[in-house]
Amino acid sequence: MDFSSKILENAVNEVSRLPGIGKRTALRLVLHLLKQPKENTSYLSEALLHLRNDVKSCENCHNISDTVLCDICNNPKRNEEIVCVVEDIRDVMAIESTSQFKGLYHVLGGKISPIEGIGPQNLQIESLVNKVEKGIIKELIFALSSTMEGDTTNFYIYKQIEKYNITTSTIARGISVGDELEYADEVTLGRSIINRIPFSQSIKN
Repeated sequence: MDFSSKILENAVNEVSRLPGIGKRTALRLVLHLLKQPKENTSYLSEALLHLRNDVKSCENCHNISDTVLCDICNNPKRNEEIVCVVEDIRDVMAIESTSQFKGLYHVLGGKISPIEGIGPQNLQIESLVNKVEKGIIKELIFALSSTMEGDTTNFYIYKQIEKYNITTSTIARGISVGDELEYADEVTLGRSIINRIPFSQSIKN
């Protein structure tokens, strides 16, 4: 792809680094920005800088937050005795959109994947076990995607907390095996949360 401007080429190259964005799509986006009033581009650049510089990780659940504790953890109406374990922020957003879950979350930041070099030490598993040790949590809901990596992560956490007096459940398999949680429709995901089953039963199956 030939460019008449080095500045344009650099902008296209940077935008094409985003996932799912090829060079042609990046060029179309950059040209669109060029056609917009300058203040619109400024708003976008300021929003991105604000995102990188000021966004935080919730100290309790590791969700993305503007403050030390996210709005969910700060909500006194949420049930702190029930914690839903998810892979990342997109899963929190997916479950929240169902309006069926009133507990708290714990964001692992990924799932165990030896092929990708991701082990338990690379995830927020230790902090989850520490929460369980404190005795406040009564139930953990495993809501990771139903893939081999997701099941491996669920089982690893289950073994770490097995000695504690806590209920463990997993979302019902209304979610197809191999599917990522964020792509499930709201009705199916909501029903999966409501109809969750004991985790020990999912192992036997």
